[in-house]
Amino acid sequence: MSENSWSHHNPVKIIAGAGYLNKLPDLVPQAGSVLFLSSPGFTRRGVTKKAAALLDPDRVHVYDQLRPNPELEDLDRLVVFCRDLDVSHIVALGGGSVLDAAKVLGVALPSGMHNPLDLIFRQKQAQAWNSRLPVTAIPTTAGTGAEVTPFATVWDRVSQKKYSVSGGYVYPACALLDPELTLDLPFTETLYTGLDAISHALESLWNKNRTEVSAACALHSLDLAVRALPAVLEHPESLDCRSRMQTAALLAGLAISQTRTAIAHSISYPLSIRFGLPHGLACGFTLPALIRRYLPSLEQGREKITLKSVLDILDALQLQSEAAGYMSQKDLLLLLADMYDPDRADNYRMDLGRDDLREILQASLTR
Repeated sequence: MSENSWSHHNPVKIIAGAGYLNKLPDLVPQAGSVLFLSSPGFTRRGVTKKAAALLDPDRVHVYDQLRPNPELEDLDRLVVFCRDLDVSHIVALGGGSVLDAAKVLGVALPSGMHNPLDLIFRQKQAQAWNSRLPVTAIPTTAGTGAEVTPFATVWDRVSQKKYSVSGGYVYPACALLDPELTLDLPFTETLYTGLDAISHALESLWNKNRTEVSAACALHSLDLAVRALPAVLEHPESLDCRSRMQTAALLAGLAISQTRTAIAHSISYPLSIRFGLPHGLACGFTLPALIRRYLPSLEQGREKITLKSVLDILDALQLQSEAAGYMSQKDLLLLLADMYDPDRADNYRMDLGRDDLREILQASLTR
């Protein structure tokens, strides 16, 4: 097979536009029970009620207690709870954690397994997800791209591990993007989710699995983000800036849906588990050092110019100081051995030894 051979597949229907939440009834079948997943914050602000009211209330079951980074055991309990509802469609409105929970339920509910995540990840029982409930994903942040990816993160703080539910059946059926839903996102969450989108785009570029399509999505994502992220942090009320950041996150999600992530994410997971580092920051604070390492391998051209622009933005954000608020450099280096997850780190296109990783970490937490 030629070294230039590649393939591309993403089955998610995407619709996007301001006010498009009102199109939700067009995306959900007219019959059958619907599970509507959201979070306490959106319920307090009235968004959950407004969105669920667009559907037939007699067949909608609302669960709004999902919190950031839901635990393995919590998701298994939710599977048991939802099985009695005879759900035929799932609608998820929220950030990456809500969308990931919906995708987990989408394959776990029809599996028939009791405590499926415990069985698969802790007890190592073999399982290939072979059916799904359709999921309509409505992101309320501009970051994870979970609305178009075939994997969902599951956190297990009991065993201090992060797992991934993945496969073709994990893709949502539809993604509905309405930038109006991101207008109330606070500064810090806007920043950290924006960093997540940038990290996804970068990780798909320095990736052994990159394709022509994934690279095009990633570069366009970065072109949007380097302009939109600083602008939206300064003008959070700008619907145009919010829309461009949401598109950047979507494109980055389309890119990693083909390549998966790489070394920055491998580094991030033990930091989020051990020190509570928000995911976007945990991925983002090493990006300047990684970009500097990667730039010399590129010929002059669009990719190199774009990455230099990204580096300027990241340097200005002073992410090292942000991360230093959660841990010391000594703390960071003590987790060195846990940061090389082959499922992610081996996707990195450049050679990376233990000493290289140590240098990246030291450069990333210098005030």
